[in-house]
Amino acid sequence: MVFAATAAAVPGSAPLAPQAAEWEPLLPGWIILLPLLGFIANSILALWAARQSSAAVRAGGEWDPFAGDRRPLTHTLPTWIGPGVMALAFLLTLWNFEGMWAAHLDEPVVETFWTWIATSTLTVDAAIQLDQLSMIMMLVVTGVGFLIHVFSVGYMRDDVGYPRYFAYLNLFVFFMLVLVMGAGYGMMFIGWEGVGLCSYLLIGYWFTDREKSDAGKKAFIVNRIGDFGFLVAMFLLYQAFGTLEFGTIFGDAEGQLVAGGAVVTSITLLLMLGAAGKSAQVPLHVWLPDAMAGPTPVSALIHAATMVTAGVYMVARSSVLYALAPTSQAVVAGIGVLTALVAATIALKQYDIKKVLAYSTVSQLGFMFLGAGVGAFTAAIFHLMTHAFFKALLFLGAGAVIHSMHHALHKAGSHEDAQDMRNMGGLRTRMRITWVVMWIATLAIAGIWPFAGFFSKDEIIWYTAAWAGAESNPYGWLYTVYWLVALATALLTAFYMTRLMIMTFHGASRVEQGARGHLHEAPPVMTVPLIVLAVLSVFGGWVNVPEALQASVVGFFGALPMSEWLHHWLEPVTAGAAGVQVAAMGDPSYSAPLVGGGEVMWALISTAAAAVVVAGACRYLLARKYVPAAEAAAPSSGLGRILYNKWYFDEVFDRTIVQPILAASRWCWKVVDTVLIDGFVNFVGNFTRLAGWLASLFQTGQATTYAFVLTLGVLAILGAAVFLQ
Repeated sequence: MVFAATAAAVPGSAPLAPQAAEWEPLLPGWIILLPLLGFIANSILALWAARQSSAAVRAGGEWDPFAGDRRPLTHTLPTWIGPGVMALAFLLTLWNFEGMWAAHLDEPVVETFWTWIATSTLTVDAAIQLDQLSMIMMLVVTGVGFLIHVFSVGYMRDDVGYPRYFAYLNLFVFFMLVLVMGAGYGMMFIGWEGVGLCSYLLIGYWFTDREKSDAGKKAFIVNRIGDFGFLVAMFLLYQAFGTLEFGTIFGDAEGQLVAGGAVVTSITLLLMLGAAGKSAQVPLHVWLPDAMAGPTPVSALIHAATMVTAGVYMVARSSVLYALAPTSQAVVAGIGVLTALVAATIALKQYDIKKVLAYSTVSQLGFMFLGAGVGAFTAAIFHLMTHAFFKALLFLGAGAVIHSMHHALHKAGSHEDAQDMRNMGGLRTRMRITWVVMWIATLAIAGIWPFAGFFSKDEIIWYTAAWAGAESNPYGWLYTVYWLVALATALLTAFYMTRLMIMTFHGASRVEQGARGHLHEAPPVMTVPLIVLAVLSVFGGWVNVPEALQASVVGFFGALPMSEWLHHWLEPVTAGAAGVQVAAMGDPSYSAPLVGGGEVMWALISTAAAAVVVAGACRYLLARKYVPAAEAAAPSSGLGRILYNKWYFDEVFDRTIVQPILAASRWCWKVVDTVLIDGFVNFVGNFTRLAGWLASLFQTGQATTYAFVLTLGVLAILGAAVFLQ
């Protein structure tokens, strides 16, 4: 379905209400403050637990919070504090959303709390901005975040660091809200760095395991590369506008910047570098798969619904700037579609269930950047929203599987990998709820009607083709390539997700014989969030049903609700980009995809192709015989080996960056430190010793000798004075 980025680009779209009413937000600061309070409370409990543990160790024992009949307060209060503050924040967000909707707000509401930085030329306020885009992000962060917090209660219940886990989780949500609610790039950067810190803490949560702590460090370091680009972009923005506030920058962008000029192109490319780091785009994607080392709910929160979408949000927020830089848009779209393809191919040959979902996340983020690169900023946000539903469901479903597998293998005394799909199979008979909801999420991400992913991903693919056919687009041929690659990637998505479901839930069980009887469905505290996310994965895409498709299905299913609601909702935010784009490039004259046909026809082709791939994959994969991981051999040659080794990105980075840095460090240690620095210090010491020895020759202890030397010195001074005259 083709949707324009704004109403201005879609002839006949319904405008907003002609008159906007006054609207006063209800306690918007508390939406941010509540998770921070949760962090403080859970941190106190975590410190209390650590003190008890230290006391037990000093007494010669070990503190076990689960030893008695009752759990201590340190491990019961976080159950209510962590999810509780998220529930309150979500309810406040819903209240404000309803008020903004009723008021037909057409201007952002900015609330300033205090001045953070004040110089003679630059002022940065601690201010938040409430508009349609930030409200969508707030709903996703608090709503999906709340469900993940609830799921965590069951998943992390027996972890010794339970209060510390919820402290990190609450702190992460606090910084994510700062990022999406900040009224300027300065406040956005605070949240940007904050979520980077929290991702390091959560990925390396089990820090006593070297592999997991290294994964946290890898994520932190790779993200610093992107953060450098963000910082330099802010410097250029300040030089051009004298401020970092959104209102001033976006309002003056068309007058201050030359369309297609070097300044705006540099700014947007540097912003994209920051976005590529945070949203794991090629080649900075290598940190996200390793980030699966953290607890599975962390993967659902950080790598599905929040942090990794921050880059997409930043590009969409900066839509006015990107509309002035067609070259940057082509780069954004190119990086996005390349990332989508590369990650999808890697997912074909991964066996760790979380790694498959990690590369799936990278691929779907690529689709979002493709949408932004073709000017479909609303489509990018739409896919961000639906992806939060079905990918959080997939990660949490995988968490339920891992939880059951780990418990069963532990009971059987087995040390098999609980995350390797080759050790699974046949789980649908033991985990029916998880099986059903994960199939719903799989159909959604595969793009099959009427699930949520169909509407959002298909819109991006359609819009890419329409952009390629736009008469004013100077890169039309390039976008044609992007369109073809996006189509192929969408079909790959349907295949590798079906492979995940078949290997995990279908066929003969490969679970160790003694562990099969211990497999069980997750408890209600974990399955209820799964069911809620499954409902959203089905109906979440209906908030933006295209009018043409809606009209075509009335006779079969009745009218679908919320026709193109999201586009109308985001009009005040994206209208500026559309206006700048028309002024810079002329009317894009969007048309049907390259080979013709209407929206309904291409919708049918799209969902039919995805359905055929899913059905074909089921038939092909069910006929295959899988063996447990211990008996399986890794691909030894060909494309399979390349994909299994993830296109050797890590190996290339290790040889070209990591090893040269280590070699340089060793050289500095041996040459600079040992020879130069130590040599200089040793020279000073030896010189001092020599000077002391020479001085000691004159220290005889005899007064006559001292008088003689003094006389010689006086005579020498007098002789020099006479000679110099």
